Amino acid sequence: MNPTSFPAEPATFTLAGPAGALECVSDVAERADARRGVAVICHPNPVQGGTMHNKVVTMVERALRESGLDTVRFNFRGTGASAGNYDDGVGESDDLAAVVAWLRSVRPHDALWLAGFSFGSYVTIRSAAKLQAEALISIAPPVGRWTMDDALPGCPWLVVMGEADEVVEPQAVFDWIAAMDKPPELIRMPATGHFFHRRLMDLRGAVKHAVAGWLPAPRD
Repeated sequence: MNPTSFPAEPATFTLAGPAGALECVSDVAERADARRGVAVICHPNPVQGGTMHNKVVTMVERALRESGLDTVRFNFRGTGASAGNYDDGVGESDDLAAVVAWLRSVRPHDALWLAGFSFGSYVTIRSAAKLQAEALISIAPPVGRWTMDDALPGCPWLVVMGEADEVVEPQAVFDWIAAMDKPPELIRMPATGHFFHRRLMDLRGAVKHAVAGWLPAPRD
């Protein structure tokens, strides 16, 4: 449990979390593209079947890894091989904090990026300022289902929202963003539902293009 260094190749491992073991997967950027940063990507609601293997989560992971960041995905408490029980975003935020604490112990000089899809967006949005994330990517944030205005992030922030989302009301997201003093960059994807069916490659390209100017320095 708790590897003493960041794995040099794709790996599955376990971290000690606040409710027990957390199942994790890491991957590394191609050496020629590598940047001094790691992205942690959070999955959608486990009550509705969300896991770290969700296709949107894995596509966002791919986009960030191809941009030069090493990546970590993990299953929230009570999901997959992770111990504990669902906690409506509160305990899951503690799970994320535990993953970030480990990451900072093994990569203390790397930039921390957070990304999340749906429920994972809620967890990362509510945690970004506290964890001092240096960039945030939110895919289909569940506005109207959870309150996300308590501590909005001040770092570079991207929101991608399908205009035909059948789970999260798109206009609620657009209105939420429009009311902010410092709104995130918003990408509206037309004719696209919550899970980006048949548009996953478009999502990958949109994320890569949007974050290109935010990337940390090349890894030595």
